[in-house]
Amino acid sequence: MFALKRRTTGEAVFDGVNVLLMLVICFLTIYPVWYVLVNSLNNGQDAMRGGIYWLPRVFTWDNYAAVIDNPGIVTAMGVTIAKTLVGTVLHVFFTAMVAYAFSRRELIGRNLYMILGTITMIFNGGLIPTFLLIRDLHLLDNFFVYIIPAMFSFFDLIIFVSFFRELPQGLEEAAKIDGANDLVLFLRVVIPVSLPVVATIALFHGVWQWNDYFAGVIYITQNTELQPIQTFLYRVVAQNDTSQMVTSAAGGITKSVTSNSVKMATMVVTTLPIVLAYPFLQRYFVKGLMIGSIKG
Repeated sequence: MFALKRRTTGEAVFDGVNVLLMLVICFLTIYPVWYVLVNSLNNGQDAMRGGIYWLPRVFTWDNYAAVIDNPGIVTAMGVTIAKTLVGTVLHVFFTAMVAYAFSRRELIGRNLYMILGTITMIFNGGLIPTFLLIRDLHLLDNFFVYIIPAMFSFFDLIIFVSFFRELPQGLEEAAKIDGANDLVLFLRVVIPVSLPVVATIALFHGVWQWNDYFAGVIYITQNTELQPIQTFLYRVVAQNDTSQMVTSAAGGITKSVTSNSVKMATMVVTTLPIVLAYPFLQRYFVKGLMIGSIKG
């Protein structure tokens, strides 16, 4: 039996301070989300009196009914789901294909390409040149403005390359003996055995696609039906568009909802899916970072 080592007073104080600090950080992180949720479930007219901090005072679903009845949020949710699915699949495939080429030691100029790619992670052309490029490519007010510019990421390429370099050399040799070329080797051998890193990058990019609102704000200027859900939320909060939601709601609903209460409900509806999914996906994020940083 091993004797338990007794902690000194200093160690006990240090642990206590750490626990207290973590509790404070958790509270400061969670309470704003709780505050929005509580107010979204409270009667809008009653919420104008203030004093709602922990639980709804007059519980109601009318705020969410007003949000769901608005056709704009349904369309925006569909755009978000579509761009997340299509963008993630194309991003993973294209980035993995380029990364496989970078992982081949016989690639001429590989070190130069890595240097140039690393520079792009630090410096970029800026917003105005990027906007002009998107305009010249005729991607303004186009669904593919969410897809094409995001098909490649050098950061994700580095993670793919680190994983591909650790694959057994015998797999490629056996496939080539059977007559497989590089494309067949990539699709039928490399990708199937690389599902862990593929899943990791898919989660990275999928969460980014879901949360991205900036592309919709900058590049969707005329056709508002192409705005994603996060852009919809941004415009609701920034431009006070909830007045239209309130006036278009059913007659009984308009008695209990206000512009501010509908804003709260909109925030919950747009962020709830990814908030619920993230705890289950976090371990893949950590694994992806480990894949990209540790060899062997």
